[in-house]
Amino acid sequence: MIWEDRERPIPEDGELLVRIEAVGICGSEIEGYLGHNSLRKPPLIMGHEFCGIIEQVGNKENDVLIGRKIVVNPLIFCGQCDRCRQGSTQLCESRKIIGIHMPGAFARWAIVPVAAAIEVPESMNSFRAALAEPLACSLRATRRAMDRHAFANVVVIGAGGIGLLCAKIAKLLGASKVMIVDTNPERLKMCRAIGMEETANAREDNLEERTKQTFGSKGIDVVIDAAGFQTTRESAIKLLNPGGTFMNIGLGIEETVLPINYLIRHEIELLGSFCYSRQDFQDAVDLLVAGRITETGWTEIRSLADGYEAFAQLVAGKVTNGKILMKP
Repeated sequence: MIWEDRERPIPEDGELLVRIEAVGICGSEIEGYLGHNSLRKPPLIMGHEFCGIIEQVGNKENDVLIGRKIVVNPLIFCGQCDRCRQGSTQLCESRKIIGIHMPGAFARWAIVPVAAAIEVPESMNSFRAALAEPLACSLRATRRAMDRHAFANVVVIGAGGIGLLCAKIAKLLGASKVMIVDTNPERLKMCRAIGMEETANAREDNLEERTKQTFGSKGIDVVIDAAGFQTTRESAIKLLNPGGTFMNIGLGIEETVLPINYLIRHEIELLGSFCYSRQDFQDAVDLLVAGRITETGWTEIRSLADGYEAFAQLVAGKVTNGKILMKP
């Protein structure tokens, strides 16, 4: 990754120029940085979790938007294909994402479609607002995972941004107990400090024994894997009750060997969740505006100019907070 000067972009018809105030680093961008992500092809300005101020518009009739604070739904869909007509816009045949298929927000300015902008209160903390996109991902995945399980016992694997947000949402949705599993003891300490009392270290603890201590005879109804590796996927299946739900949202590796016959015999529901609908995104924004989800205690703020160092430290496992947010 390099830091370079470019000309300030100019918005065309139907576009806005946004001055970035805050942008988050996503786990999928770490995979892009490592060259493991098939969607992110260099040269590319990444960054799809962001908040900013509209500075310029491509159409005169949109002048009224100048100066407004917005978050951006980076998922762009055609509205014409079968999936879009069915309401599954997140599965659009020609889906594009800002920061993947077009320049993103690891910059001072970004170009976004007018339709992607969602206004937020001017007084709202920009770093909190920048959580809208990962919160929308987490909200949709957790809602779907818990749909069949009232007062579920939930295990979330991975204490990064998505895992922490899934755990927070599970609590809001009425989970009886939520446990977070990770391999970084400092991250687990941070989880406990923000009210996630039940944690387990996958390297040091016997997970089956640890979960029995926590959940007792009721067992585990839902496992959300926000990491996505062979070991985490194997562990998730072993932990679940018969009839439980295994939600995959982590994209750690492409291919995994799974005991499909075991899943069949125990009628375990296997789900995947990649992004969100427009309603999911709006619900996420509403939760942030209402202060029901905040950035306090689990995020840290860095300068965008130091972004390379942030990525290097994330890869090296030297970041103990769940999320890095950057300011240009």
